[in-house]
Amino acid sequence: MIIRSVKLLGTLLVCGIVFSGPATAQYGGRGGIKWADDTHYLEMQKDNTGKEVNMLVDVLTGKTKPYAVKTETAVAPGISVIVKDGELFYSDGSSAPARQITANPGKEVNPRLSPDQKCVAFTRDNDLFIIDLTTNLERRLTMDGTKLIYNGFASWVYFEEILGRPSQYCAFWWSPDSKKLAFLRFDDTEVPLFILMRGDSLHGAPEYTRYPKAGDPNPKVKLGIADLMTGKIAWAKFDYNVDQYIAWPSWKPDSKEMMIQVLNRDQNHMQFFMVTPETGDLRKIYDEERTTWVDFFEDIHVLKNGTGFIMNSYRNDWHNLYYHDWNGKMLAHLTNVKWRVSGITKVDEEKGIVYFTGRPESTENHTFSVKLDGTGLTQLTEGAGSHYISLSPGGSYLIDNWTSVTNPGRKELRDKNGKLVRLLNETKSDFDPAKHQRAEYVRIPSTDGFQLPAVIIYPVNFNPAEKYPVIFTIYGGPDAGGVSNSFAGNNPSWFAKNGIITINVDHRASGQFGKKGIDYMWRNLGKYEMIDYEEAVKWLRTKPYVDATRMGITGGSYGGYTTCLALTAGADYWTHGMALFSVTDWGLYDNVYTERFMDTPKQNPEGYKNGTAMNFAGNLKGKLYIVHGEMDDNVHMQNSLQLISKLQDLNKEFQFMVYPNGRHGWGGPKAIHLRDLQNKFWLKEFFGQ
Repeated sequence: MIIRSVKLLGTLLVCGIVFSGPATAQYGGRGGIKWADDTHYLEMQKDNTGKEVNMLVDVLTGKTKPYAVKTETAVAPGISVIVKDGELFYSDGSSAPARQITANPGKEVNPRLSPDQKCVAFTRDNDLFIIDLTTNLERRLTMDGTKLIYNGFASWVYFEEILGRPSQYCAFWWSPDSKKLAFLRFDDTEVPLFILMRGDSLHGAPEYTRYPKAGDPNPKVKLGIADLMTGKIAWAKFDYNVDQYIAWPSWKPDSKEMMIQVLNRDQNHMQFFMVTPETGDLRKIYDEERTTWVDFFEDIHVLKNGTGFIMNSYRNDWHNLYYHDWNGKMLAHLTNVKWRVSGITKVDEEKGIVYFTGRPESTENHTFSVKLDGTGLTQLTEGAGSHYISLSPGGSYLIDNWTSVTNPGRKELRDKNGKLVRLLNETKSDFDPAKHQRAEYVRIPSTDGFQLPAVIIYPVNFNPAEKYPVIFTIYGGPDAGGVSNSFAGNNPSWFAKNGIITINVDHRASGQFGKKGIDYMWRNLGKYEMIDYEEAVKWLRTKPYVDATRMGITGGSYGGYTTCLALTAGADYWTHGMALFSVTDWGLYDNVYTERFMDTPKQNPEGYKNGTAMNFAGNLKGKLYIVHGEMDDNVHMQNSLQLISKLQDLNKEFQFMVYPNGRHGWGGPKAIHLRDLQNKFWLKEFFGQ
């Protein structure tokens, strides 16, 4: 349900294309900044003729001159392997046309270049292959791929909930020395079959998927490491019959061992093991447990000098950075703050400095540095808002692009200690109440002492003496906050153009209040979101410009679930809702995501009962519009159908729209239809148009 970022070792995979090789200048951060060296950055400017040219800018003086790559220092963009029509094509980075390197009835997917760029690995028909790019010799590494056995290609639930959608099902990883290939082998034999049925064919066209719902058997998984010289595969010596999750490997720089993360089925006990590639022998180096749950560590940073790795853990109830060696010993507690460390920007091993982003105020984003021994924590950006930096190659300077709800944007040059050197650019607000929307950042009090962050966007020509409808735009899942102190833009949204206030509120478990806030959702999905959102409605009702008889809510996926609950369990607060591809019963969703928060239906029957929209369907008295895609392979349409059946049995009025062939969201003409459908719904229900 949650899209996760995926770091690929040694390569960057984008839309099936593997890119490699250095660039002529270094990018960093958001905002299009590109550095030429430690004291010069590049900027597109117009010359005397009005033509845009690349200019070299001196960081201290601001003086510019045209920038051109010198012939003797120009670097080819690097080799690449692409997928076209199910076959692989190789380019050496020159102007020569790419040459085809496979010709097989099977479909090649997920090509990944080796770090030395001499080989490419890929999967075909659920087996793992490599090709030597010099000789074009192909070698098959696994032999048992079937419709239910996948080597290096992820089972659906691993793709969706563990490795993440950006992985594109890829489940293999090169060693740094290019001599080994680690991969996961999945057996879906015991995973229940779910059938999706297309309605646009004469006799119906079934689509089969192995989809484990809450409490169902998982795919059986094991880790293999293939030696490319001998072809031998060593299997990591885990007990194959233990129900656990194995993922997110990290190779040591010398390729002599690999670290793998192992999480139990209850998802509350994480262990790191070092694996010997030749034998599969294991040694445990790290252990972390919680009463609630522990997430996979997707952003482990491995130091190139071989001393260890840096992890971002919630172990003290806030995300903080910890530096460990390869025996598990903590070398330094890099940060010990009571706010969220978001992630590592860069590690300068030569200077012993870690650059990272964090949120000292929950809705803001700042950049910091700290020494590798845990001393010298320094905030490098300042000013309330959301900051995104571009760091110079040597770390001497940074360019900070930042905005806030009230600040449309500043670009500042700062030195390595965060001291302002000069203002590079500032966007002036051109706010016109007759043309623009206005945003406001607020805190809304809830129960248990929580002050919920929210952003309210007021419509064009807002008049506090008038009454306006309100729409909550919601996602609402655990640790998935969406409120940030950043500029939303003056140009009005469709809602703002049509006289509708919108509000985005983060509840206590959104991640804004650390792990203690998130843990409220353990075994209680649906409960505390509704408590906090209902308190937000109460707060809005105190505003003279809010019309409580037109209180709307909308969202998709988890936001659809929240919308369904709001119109049923929260029927006394919301009057209108449009729920898109919604979960309606957690017993119908996949086991990895659901059990992380809810345990199994057998372990937590009351939690599942209290979190099911159907159990509150009798409360519906507002206007509910339900939307779902026929071929949604993530949140199956049966979720909406079961809610619809219950509403029909109760003789409740509602509306429903199905999108044939629609997955979990869709594009094309049907996306335009949905947009218009939503707009017409709000205009009709709020204004009678």
